[in-house]
Amino acid sequence: MQLAPEDNLRLQVLLRQGLQALRIDESRMEIQALTDKGQASLKLHPTCRDEQYLKLVRQAISTHVLGSPGGYPVYLKRWTRMGQTRSQNLEKLLILGEPEAVVAVIHAPDLTHELARRAWWAMPDAANARRMLEYRCVAEGPLGRELAEFLLEFLPFEERAQDQIDTVRLILQPGLITEAERQDLWARARRRTAFYVGFLLAVPDALPEPRPAHPEWEALRHALATPLAAENPIALQLLRLLSPEGQAWLHTVSLAMKKPSDQDTVASLMDAMELHGQAARPRPARPRSFEDLHALVDAQLADPPEALAEVLEHLPQRCLPLLHSTLALAYVSEQLVAPIFGLTDAVGSLMRRKIEPVTRPLSEHIGVLSA
Repeated sequence: MQLAPEDNLRLQVLLRQGLQALRIDESRMEIQALTDKGQASLKLHPTCRDEQYLKLVRQAISTHVLGSPGGYPVYLKRWTRMGQTRSQNLEKLLILGEPEAVVAVIHAPDLTHELARRAWWAMPDAANARRMLEYRCVAEGPLGRELAEFLLEFLPFEERAQDQIDTVRLILQPGLITEAERQDLWARARRRTAFYVGFLLAVPDALPEPRPAHPEWEALRHALATPLAAENPIALQLLRLLSPEGQAWLHTVSLAMKKPSDQDTVASLMDAMELHGQAARPRPARPRSFEDLHALVDAQLADPPEALAEVLEHLPQRCLPLLHSTLALAYVSEQLVAPIFGLTDAVGSLMRRKIEPVTRPLSEHIGVLSA
């Protein structure tokens, strides 16, 4: 079984046109190509069942591009999506007309802006757009704005909370969306809790809704002047939480904790909190319950390491609860909910009841630090 003579001739001509990328529209039985001179297309004329004919087409393309009719090894799907594809054949993979080969390029560690542009033409997909915006060269290039606009328009149709979180986190990178779009996205977060988590991950110190500083903020800036000048991480984190930006962060965490819809949202919220506070941990640890967390904080206050001792030396006695809650939040991580989620797949209101041993003390510490 062979390709129709007309298709074979036109395909061989097309493959010698300086191809940048190629895709196959199976529903229209058409090959579409991106070349150095623009776009081109080739209408196929099957001589057998469409599936068999497309297999012949792909074999012919692969023979020309790779020297073998085998095409891209689809069984390597998980391997390539972990970023294991090497750079030497990335351009060739985009000419195979196979979606999984395009995904391999998008996940390659050596992806460039030019390769991303070609891959986006070959396979404009929300998951691909998110992955490419993880690369600075793409996010800061001309393609970044186009990908962000696509994801912003597609966002109302995203069903998975994790995809919503990742989309918001990525499009909030500098220069990708306008201030008006940013404010609209924030307003929509009232109906989609996952959006708040995306904001917390992307811009923890530049959230859209301003809040007044804590009443003790100004006083502690003077009281802790010495450790602050020495860039003491605990002093810096305490003042960060009491600042207007920190108060907005605490308020947003409270909003995100009210009605998380699923476990992915909760886990990502814990990740956002860990990223915010981990620099202020006197010792590396990830407690798996608030009982363990409080015991750890109490032990460190009783026998403080050097950085904590310096803060205690200058801290007014009335502000000890603020320091205690700052240390407590510094040790928050996904490990606090892992023992709960390991025993249940609950979502919605049932999940929220099951994680109350975590959210209740969290809310209490946020309350201590809030104005």
